Amino acid sequence: VQLQASGGGLVQPGGSLRLACAASGLSLDYYAIGWFRQAAGKEREWVSCISSGDGWPDYADSMKGRFTISRDNAKNTVYLQINSLKPEDTAVYYCAADLVLGRLCPREIYEYWGQGTQVTVSS
Repeated sequence: VQLQASGGGLVQPGGSLRLACAASGLSLDYYAIGWFRQAAGKEREWVSCISSGDGWPDYADSMKGRFTISRDNAKNTVYLQINSLKPEDTAVYYCAADLVLGRLCPREIYEYWGQGTQVTVSS
């Protein structure tokens, strides 16, 4: 299993980014995908996840409204759209995968992790 996160970069406050997590060696029919972020000097924080199968999304309360998770099964890729970016969104964003069936996706424990993509929000 490999997860490749991409799409990060430097963006001004108020801007948007779409992060992508390209998965190989697994099927989104059986694996939930989660997004986490870790800012410098802080603990890793769960952002969102999308379940296997039907692809039900879930978000951390503080992320609701500006973050949207989606997936493209044909491309085996999960996306995280972030709008109205704020400086406090600056972090390395990681995607992770776990073999979990059903509508609930994990908020903490994942088996496979990608390498992360840096998001910097600054003017």
